[in-house]
Amino acid sequence: PAGFDGIRKRIAFKAGVRVVEMVKQGIKARDIMTEKAFENAIVLDLALGGSTNSVLHLTAIANEAGVELPLTKFDELSRKTPTICKLSPASKQHIEDLNRAGGIPAVLKELSRLGLLHLDAMTVMGVTMGELIKDVEILDRNVIRSVEDPYSPRGGLAILWGNLAPDGAVVKESAVKKEMLYHVGKARVFNSEEEAIEAIYGGKIREGDVVVIRYEGPAGGPGMREMLGPTSAIAGMGLDGSVALITDGRFSGASRGAVIGHVSPEAQRGGPIAIVEEGDEIEIDIPNRKLTLRVPDEEIKRRLAQWSPPPSKFKSGYLARYAKLVTSANKGAILLGE
Repeated sequence: PAGFDGIRKRIAFKAGVRVVEMVKQGIKARDIMTEKAFENAIVLDLALGGSTNSVLHLTAIANEAGVELPLTKFDELSRKTPTICKLSPASKQHIEDLNRAGGIPAVLKELSRLGLLHLDAMTVMGVTMGELIKDVEILDRNVIRSVEDPYSPRGGLAILWGNLAPDGAVVKESAVKKEMLYHVGKARVFNSEEEAIEAIYGGKIREGDVVVIRYEGPAGGPGMREMLGPTSAIAGMGLDGSVALITDGRFSGASRGAVIGHVSPEAQRGGPIAIVEEGDEIEIDIPNRKLTLRVPDEEIKRRLAQWSPPPSKFKSGYLARYAKLVTSANKGAILLGE
């Protein structure tokens, strides 16, 4: 519901009551957060054309729950999950419109028609997914489309692999203009978000360029900032239909365009994004899930052999320890024990 709607307070209160009930019943988080539940969450997110951040968060949460959730699982489910709902900034519809159309339960009900959900998965309400959605109605087909008439036959997110992202990268395919689903361009390389923003607003980025922002990953940041500034600048300059952006950082859910994030391994960990040079040709092929640095393998090996990580931005304190222990985004940017 909208922020001004009193229903939100009532929902929050009910959620608190339910938490207390679950504690009394001895129901633990891990009883709910099963592999089936995580797969249901992924399918829902894909159908909504959700944020790339969901990949990061679900992977990290699954790790804590003892569930293995590799990027290959996201890609596998994306190939068979249709996008049946598009929300701002990908369309003029907003989350309030989705709520009026039946909300998340209605989306789940429609997806269940394709057999994409584990209906036997237990939910926080103490009933299975199937029981939870059995009586749900879809109130507006302009907001929640049928699985026979989706916005796209595939999910909103795509996982890309290639010599530029050996461990994967993430793009919100549902927010990419058709002409940018396949793109080849010259790399414009920046070692920070600020450098990239200055170049974009300074008119130094041309149509066809591929903006590469590195050392913004979990360890390199440290902290993996959202690259909202550069993506907004590209869109604001009217370049989102001709310029791509690749980074080991992440994005806001409001980002749109051919913006590819979570490149793993990240630059600070010696990923190939660290040795991309100004003017290198980069091929982006979202339909075929490829992200390729068009440089000979021998040259990539030579550059990596000569590369050394820049000194950490923090010498002591929590962020120094964080930078030392955190994984790249493909593992959820989680902290390792040693």
